[in-house]
Amino acid sequence: MAVSPFSDGTPAASQWPIPPNHFFDYELETTIGMAGTYFYHSHIGFQAVTAAGPLIVEDSGHVPYQYDEERIIALSDVFNNTDAQIESGLQASPFVWSGETANVLVNGKGQLNGSAESPNCELASIDVEPDKTYRFRLIGGTALSFVTLAFEDHDDLILIEADGAYTKPVNTSYLQIGSGQRFSVLFRTKSRSKLSKNQFFMQVETRDRPTMTRSFAVLNYRYKGAKSRRLSSPLIPPLTLPPTTLGWLDYKLESLHPDPAFPLASEVTRRVTIRTHQMITTNTLVWAQDNSPWFETFPSEPYLVSLYKNDSIEFPSYERAIANNGIDPNTRAFPANIGEVLELVIQNTGADSGGLDIHPFHAHGSHYYDLGSGNGTYDPVANEKNIDGVHLAKRDTTMLYKYAATTTPGIDMGWRAWRLRVTEPGVWMIHCHILQHMIMGSVTKLDTAGMQTVWVVGNESEIMTVPADDIQGYLVYGGSVYGNESFDPSPVHFKGTLNSRAT
Repeated sequence: MAVSPFSDGTPAASQWPIPPNHFFDYELETTIGMAGTYFYHSHIGFQAVTAAGPLIVEDSGHVPYQYDEERIIALSDVFNNTDAQIESGLQASPFVWSGETANVLVNGKGQLNGSAESPNCELASIDVEPDKTYRFRLIGGTALSFVTLAFEDHDDLILIEADGAYTKPVNTSYLQIGSGQRFSVLFRTKSRSKLSKNQFFMQVETRDRPTMTRSFAVLNYRYKGAKSRRLSSPLIPPLTLPPTTLGWLDYKLESLHPDPAFPLASEVTRRVTIRTHQMITTNTLVWAQDNSPWFETFPSEPYLVSLYKNDSIEFPSYERAIANNGIDPNTRAFPANIGEVLELVIQNTGADSGGLDIHPFHAHGSHYYDLGSGNGTYDPVANEKNIDGVHLAKRDTTMLYKYAATTTPGIDMGWRAWRLRVTEPGVWMIHCHILQHMIMGSVTKLDTAGMQTVWVVGNESEIMTVPADDIQGYLVYGGSVYGNESFDPSPVHFKGTLNSRAT
């Protein structure tokens, strides 16, 4: 979305939400280097729990890894309450938790834990043939769940892609997937002569929640004479999956095509630390970053729209931000200059109650180099030794772990660090990808967004280069770029760069 500034899908940041009974056409220009596994989803409230789906960008030329076929394995959560009930409860006073996931579905299928009706539901079937190599594209479309998964009697997985970027091969027997993350693995099926049966289970278990939820899918071999039965979730799980591996893939995941312009520590212009914290009162729980919850209702219109209209919010001040740990307190935005080399440190801290949680953090607008994670407080000098000689892979969603169940309120207890060269002008968001945490901003607002930050990248001349006359349909709610049954939309066709428009 970096080349289409009004189409990033983040209401109140880059664009207006799509009005009811309207539609918005996304026209994507995919360039060299963007081939990979993605997914689309709503960015309003709790809608993404169901309003989501795979988005695959295929290679147009040489494919660096060879395989026969591919399969999509999309994970999603299902809850016992409706979206509206969950969202209302998370914002209510007194606070009402959503409940834990009733199950992690695979490609929309599964059997609910503890449900008397769900045994009639099917498990997802991943159909394969003997003696073939498959590319399994795994998508973490969950709302809440951080999962570990593996395949019964198939433990030789080769990871080749993370978050839409090819990596050097990494051998693993299992995967850890947080909300928003995507991975591809090469999966070699058994030869016909080595098959003692033709159906195996893929086992999925949630991690770092008060209770563990376990779900299954079926790896189904198809060949002449094979008899496939409809399987239910086994009473005894076939696998013993490991607990959370802290720092899984850190310092091991390398780019398949290393960047010769990788930003060095000596080039870092500034380091911004964002501290995540759960604030608790008698009746409410609020997730905030730097004690500044960000709301979908603040500002009253999207930042990018306001900047073009120059009517409701001033352009964020870089000077005020520098004096205030990176955030401009007047606009509640994080400004950044084109050409800067930023280190962004996301710091986990003990909640007011002393509790801790995990957070899959996601960046819009640009991929970043993931510098790893660790306990306590980030030490840039010590961590530089960890990444020495490692050709770091670019990511867009990585895990902020918790290193204890409880700790002292407010104390540093785990970090995740990124580095990026700032190149894409626009208004972008960085946020925790857990839907509940995004909603839990403040009970004083009807629409809230807790663990989200807005980044305004570039100065006014760099961001607002598209002639205002060309983008009038984006500047009003329900403008001409949104269609309905009565009229077709009139979109703007951005091409090549953020600053140009196709004719």
